[in-house]
Amino acid sequence: MHIAYLDTPSGISGDIFLGCLLDAGWPLARLRAVVEALHLPGGSWRVDAEPVMKGPLRATLADVKVNEGDTHRHLSDITAIIRAGDLPSIVQDRAIAVFTRLAEAEARVHNTTPEAIHFHEVGALDAIVDIVGVCAGLHELGIDRLHASPLPLGHGWAQTMHGRIPLPAPATLELLAAVGAPTIPAPGPGELVTPTGAALLAELADFSQPRMILQRIGYGAGRKDFAWPNVARLWVGEAVGTFGARRSAKGHEEREEHPPESAQSASSAFDSSLVVIETNIDDMNPELYEPVRERLLGAGALDVWTTAIGMKKGRPGTLLSVLCAAEKEAELARLMLHETTTLGVRVYPVTRHIAKRAFQMVETVYGPVQVKVKILDGATVGAKPEFDDCKRLAEAAGVPVRMVYEAALVAAQAALTGERKSIEIH
Repeated sequence: MHIAYLDTPSGISGDIFLGCLLDAGWPLARLRAVVEALHLPGGSWRVDAEPVMKGPLRATLADVKVNEGDTHRHLSDITAIIRAGDLPSIVQDRAIAVFTRLAEAEARVHNTTPEAIHFHEVGALDAIVDIVGVCAGLHELGIDRLHASPLPLGHGWAQTMHGRIPLPAPATLELLAAVGAPTIPAPGPGELVTPTGAALLAELADFSQPRMILQRIGYGAGRKDFAWPNVARLWVGEAVGTFGARRSAKGHEEREEHPPESAQSASSAFDSSLVVIETNIDDMNPELYEPVRERLLGAGALDVWTTAIGMKKGRPGTLLSVLCAAEKEAELARLMLHETTTLGVRVYPVTRHIAKRAFQMVETVYGPVQVKVKILDGATVGAKPEFDDCKRLAEAAGVPVRMVYEAALVAAQAALTGERKSIEIH
């Protein structure tokens, strides 16, 4: 599972977040393809990115420009635009959820309902591109869990369609208060956290710093120049675990995916604090299992799988199983009851042993691919290319994913042969 930590020393906005994703390896061509898939109503658009210097730091500046008139949109208008796009359902759902949070926050500020809110700046097409682009970038980079640092809030005033308002913007404060987001004093005055940036993190992120194996860092640049580097940093990597549960900013306990390597045996890590939640289902549309799986994983499940089973009266059914930390049992059981047609779930404790892992980058003719190396008793016993890396490179090169995957296998064999005379690559 890929996870990411968004470090925001100078705040966050939609275009800064896009810059982080592009700098972390999401191809600009894919962002343009996402915008193309939106079929934006009227006007022309342009999406570019360039490396810039912010103080002593290099970062990527994302530039989204859409020509349109002075248009005010309701939440239903924005939802219709997103639903009409040729985008994965998970990207559409997340983007609409972000805009829904924005509408709810604006409704609290203006003492009205989310449906009655007229979006001004955040309803413009470039803001729609920012939010949908961020959701698509996270999805295509394979980032399953997003974490974020405390947000720096500065003082001052901003001129908006509603007139002059104090900073932080009222909607920004409402968004952050709704999820109990931690904040810190800003390094200077001004709007460092925009409503768009706050909505993205309120919906998509957990405000905590995870234990992780770092793989790459993406720097996104803001347009303004300050006395400090105006950048955010996206740390991308793999989760590593801890036996201790921690409390997230959203108020629930959670446990990292993998126990530490200092486990009971030298050959594998061991965890005895897990449970399996399962249920038999024979009356649910099979298309619904994938969104259920995504929501369970997003809520902290370690694994989710389905098994074909036979049920009473000869009916075919599906066994839905979830592996999770014991502390997540109640939350995930409730989610299964809410998201599926089942009337009950079973729970039982399990233990697991996990081989140690390491990561190595190998070069192929298509570009670099990350390889996950399996280690047992101190020896390399297997390696597997990261499929998302292969898929991204295949799309960029216009070749089948299989060709990139096989090239990565050969490169991994060559790179790891020196560590062991024979290696099983699977």
